[in-house]
Amino acid sequence: MFRSLRPLVLLLPLLIAGGAWGQTFQGLDSPQQPKKKKAAKKSSSTKSAASKSSTTAPASSTAPATSVAPASATVPAASAPAATPAKAQEGLDLSSPTPAKAKQEMPMPPPPPKKGTAPTTTFEALDVSGRTADRQRLEAANASFNRGENDKAALAAWELMYDPKMAPLQLESQYLLGKTLYRMGQYHAALGEFSQILARGKDTKFFSKSLEWLFFISHKTVNESVILDEVARYANADWPERYRDEFHYLLARYHFVRGRALDTVEQKAEAAKSFEEARKLALTIPPSSRFYAQARYLEGLTWFRDGKMPMALEAMKEVVRVTRPSGNRTPADAKVADATRDLAFMQLARIHYGARQNRYALYYYGKIERGKPQWLEALFESAWANYRIGQYEQALGNLITLSSPFFRDEYFPEALILKAVIYYENCRYAESTAIIREFERRYKPVYDALDDLTRKNMEAADYYAVLADIQKKNRAAAKAGQSPDIILERVLKLALSDKDLKNTNESIIELENELESERSHPSLNNTDLAKHLQDLLKKQRSALIQKAGLMAKAKLEQEQNELRTLLGNGERIKFETTTKEKEFLEEQLQAGGRRAIVKQYKYSVAVNDDQLYWPFQGEFWRDELGTYQYTLTKGCIERKTGNKAVSDASAPAAK
Repeated sequence: MFRSLRPLVLLLPLLIAGGAWGQTFQGLDSPQQPKKKKAAKKSSSTKSAASKSSTTAPASSTAPATSVAPASATVPAASAPAATPAKAQEGLDLSSPTPAKAKQEMPMPPPPPKKGTAPTTTFEALDVSGRTADRQRLEAANASFNRGENDKAALAAWELMYDPKMAPLQLESQYLLGKTLYRMGQYHAALGEFSQILARGKDTKFFSKSLEWLFFISHKTVNESVILDEVARYANADWPERYRDEFHYLLARYHFVRGRALDTVEQKAEAAKSFEEARKLALTIPPSSRFYAQARYLEGLTWFRDGKMPMALEAMKEVVRVTRPSGNRTPADAKVADATRDLAFMQLARIHYGARQNRYALYYYGKIERGKPQWLEALFESAWANYRIGQYEQALGNLITLSSPFFRDEYFPEALILKAVIYYENCRYAESTAIIREFERRYKPVYDALDDLTRKNMEAADYYAVLADIQKKNRAAAKAGQSPDIILERVLKLALSDKDLKNTNESIIELENELESERSHPSLNNTDLAKHLQDLLKKQRSALIQKAGLMAKAKLEQEQNELRTLLGNGERIKFETTTKEKEFLEEQLQAGGRRAIVKQYKYSVAVNDDQLYWPFQGEFWRDELGTYQYTLTKGCIERKTGNKAVSDASAPAAK
């Protein structure tokens, strides 16, 4: 009995000590190491916390990665022994004391796990980045966008937009879709997506960025005016600083175009308000801005519309000053500056012409270089200025250029009227009458066609449909090697002579090209996204067609009225010519048939030192265009030369 109780007596202290050791280690206190109890407690508590966090953190935890295994990052490898003694593994530390560390209040990080030790969790279960599965789908779509996989990115963004489970990411997905469509060249489709984002209000997350994309799109489309309505809709928005000048310029253009449309329909008061608003916006653009010249040009146009010619002149001269050729501009900016400079020269010439300062007008018309977009207009208008000062031969020379085969498709009906008037002024009555007959033969059918169109009282869109049908017929004829219908071609040409209508027509064609280009993306075919884009583009196309129809109707009615006036002028010229011929015949009868109606003029073929005289034999050379002078060899008996001396109140040309 004694022997059987003895092992139990010896085991009892160990059992008592073992219970305390398993809890906090405070039950074992070695007199040689009195301070190790605290350190051991801290180590144990740290280990317990680390073990608890590693087993209870969910896979979607948002805790930072440093809470998982900081030992490898904060404790040097040398501080942890390669092989821990068995008792140390159980929490008993019998090593030499380290007083400095024992006094630390913060718990020590656990040692790094042994090499080869299996982790308690897998990386798939532990999301240290905090990204949800939904966010990961969106980031995958963004990754496809960054890799240039546009079709894939567009489809992924579209699926996220219309997945009910992804509602919080719908806006960001639509923004990604807009960017992707822009990169694919679907500029009008991209505009539709960004417009929907902007319609949510300025408190929307991507509102400011979508405003910036409006400018990117305006730089890519053939007609930047397609975004003017969007710009005007958010006029009170806080636009990004770097785009503020461009915004003010585009908004000024919007008000100017609106004012011109109101002026056309005789709403003068409303038109004046729009012109005033355009002028105020133009004046907000500083001289350092790349849009300064264009803004001053718009300002000058508003003054011209209001009849304030001195202020219009000053604005246009400022445009000329700031657009002098400079090597500091980018190629794109230099192109815009050059075009704006030519427009300012044209407007300066017109202002002086309107004031009957014809030599000043000729000076500015002469500033337009050959081949520029404004060159033919400058040649035609300068022909009238030359006529006014009696320079008939130079006026006829300009008209020869306009009648060359190079410009057969250009629309200048008044050129024949001017030519007839010049021949009439030189007593060449037979030629004058023949020219008027040619004018009637060429343009009377056009007038009749316009009259038929305007009498039908069609809807606005139907007027554009007529023009679109003419374009299709002409294209088909060109492909078949046939000549287009001359009358219909002239109707189309005169309609598209309106710049705003021409730009809108180009936008419609661009939209149709976008609709066709979707076929080049097979992965999008027969998808909901493709159907959405088709519907979006067709809706935009319908809106543009309605707008173009209104423009076409107004332009066709305007051209009909102008042709009616020109035809009336032709009749008056024929009447005056017939009257003069009758008077001449009566005088000839009284003189016994010895009176002549015309005589030979004195003329010379001498030219300036920098010019070369070359007789015209009916052929046209491109490098000779714009240099012709028509020599009148005969004319009125009371004059010596073809040109007539006409007093001009204007001073010599400015330099």
